[in-house]
Amino acid sequence: MDGRGRGHAGEVDPADQWVFNPETGSYELRLDPQIPGSQGPPPHGRHVQGTHGHAPQGYGPRQQTPQQYVPQQHGRPPHASPQPGRQPPGPQPGDMHPGDAQPGETGHPQEPRLPSQRRRGASGGSGGSGGAGGSGKGPGSGPDGPRSRRRAKPPKSRKKKALIWTAGGLAVVLFAVGTAAFLIYRKLNGNLDKIEVAGEDHAAVIDGPVNILVMGTDKRTGEGNTSYGDTNSPGHADTTLLFHVSEDRSNATVLSIPRDMITDIPDCKTKQEDGSWKTIPGTYGTKFNESLGQYGRDPGCTWKTVEKMTKLDVNHFILADFNAVKDLSSAVGGVEVCLEKDIDDPKSHLNLPAGRHTIEGEQALAFVRTRYSVGFGSDLSRIELQQQFLSSLIRKMKSGGTLTNPKKLYDLANAATKALTVDPGIGSVKKLTELANDLKKVPQDEITFATLPVVDNPDDDATVLMNEAKAKPLFKLLKADKPFDGEKKGKKDKPVKKAKPGEVRVEVVNGGGQSGMASATAGWLLDEGVGYAAEAGNAPENLAETRLEYGPDQAGQAARVADLMGLPKKAMKKTGDNAGAEGTMTLTLGEDFTQPGTPVEAPDKAPDGVQNVKADDKNVCAK
Repeated sequence: MDGRGRGHAGEVDPADQWVFNPETGSYELRLDPQIPGSQGPPPHGRHVQGTHGHAPQGYGPRQQTPQQYVPQQHGRPPHASPQPGRQPPGPQPGDMHPGDAQPGETGHPQEPRLPSQRRRGASGGSGGSGGAGGSGKGPGSGPDGPRSRRRAKPPKSRKKKALIWTAGGLAVVLFAVGTAAFLIYRKLNGNLDKIEVAGEDHAAVIDGPVNILVMGTDKRTGEGNTSYGDTNSPGHADTTLLFHVSEDRSNATVLSIPRDMITDIPDCKTKQEDGSWKTIPGTYGTKFNESLGQYGRDPGCTWKTVEKMTKLDVNHFILADFNAVKDLSSAVGGVEVCLEKDIDDPKSHLNLPAGRHTIEGEQALAFVRTRYSVGFGSDLSRIELQQQFLSSLIRKMKSGGTLTNPKKLYDLANAATKALTVDPGIGSVKKLTELANDLKKVPQDEITFATLPVVDNPDDDATVLMNEAKAKPLFKLLKADKPFDGEKKGKKDKPVKKAKPGEVRVEVVNGGGQSGMASATAGWLLDEGVGYAAEAGNAPENLAETRLEYGPDQAGQAARVADLMGLPKKAMKKTGDNAGAEGTMTLTLGEDFTQPGTPVEAPDKAPDGVQNVKADDKNVCAK
């Protein structure tokens, strides 16, 4: 008999079952239902005699009295002692050898077979060494018996398993995404180069207007650029744009500065590799593009040149190399451009027939560098190509297909950061992102690309001069933070009735202009019919902007002076006390004042004749 209470190997009665007996704390073998003490009806075709004609014990309802088991000796259980309410002693299970049959039966014993007593270390017991016919595993670990007396844990439902796998998978995904984001952030940060500008330290985002200097250098940096620019040259300010964004982020003007324009370059400080600062002497009457690269000048020198020229405060700079155009155009999937005629330019290597084309990579760089095959073949014609390209690039970058595509967005960021050099104020991906999120508030149809007005240089037909008559009002327009094409119509203040010129009484103070300007202005006012105008010396300190102070009873006089001088509304400062009949107003000339007769007030819109194009205009074609 094996350790499971069976007979010889191979004799397994399918009716026998192992069940747990809570009163004994052990598993018991429930035998064939025809054996006393077993459960269920007899197998089909088997007749069992009961005791005294009654149903045999175990047939029908389950008996509550637990079946008694007797310790096994030498593989055979001894006779059990009679118990009250039990069968009298007689032939007991174990008196027969396994496999013996009663008369009238074939192959099936009529007497029950009791399993061997379950004890630690016994034959067939858990952890035992095994006995005759046993495996040493017993019901505690055998495949056909119970594995433990401890109640098994119920299996997890499919729902719980799904939740466990989902939570685990989410944790892995979040960890992977977080790790990837950190690695990408570190990589993009490592791409950026930074150059400090002397005396400048600006936050990435400010509350007021923003002026960003965007420069393209023709230095032969970056892979595949050995055929561009000048051999062994430190580069020039090949392309320069002043990006002015209004305080309320409702509009922006991108002003292109011609590289061949004659101007003055001021002294500038550049930071050396050892951390010291070196002053680069300025030059006068030279081409604007020499403000970068030449004589050791860095982007800070171009920064100072633009501030001196426009009187605008620059907040940040972005310097791009040739690869910026190539990689950015490819990252967005190409940029659409339009040509009114065929172009075959051997210098820029651009060969395109008339019509619309989607360009990227080397072809995009050739497009923005072409100058001899369009317009008059000058830098001014090339600027128009660049404006068309940048407008189209902005449209493509703002399209949903670019900004919602993770791969395109990463390619765009990677290409941009690898090709850019910036000031420390935007010298990280985080700061650049903050600035980008601030600037993207500007509507696309309110971004205007314009070219600084110039005239031909009579002394050198290869260069141009700034057209001051149009350029200075344009600078004032930007400084006053007004839109390029005029402010939108809105409610205006009720106009004040102007006093007659002869009723005006004013004293003029010099608050930052050239020496003698107060006297010259007083004389000019008298020539305009003003009743009283006199020079009153210098102000205690310089003022950036011109100011007119007047009493409440002088509002009409102030309106007349504002009209004559072209003063902006913000220049008018009303005091709290009336001046009286003999009182005078005080006009303090600020640094924004140029000369009598030239309005201080910024125009309502850009002067006529200034070349411009809107960023949302898809119908621009190079001529």
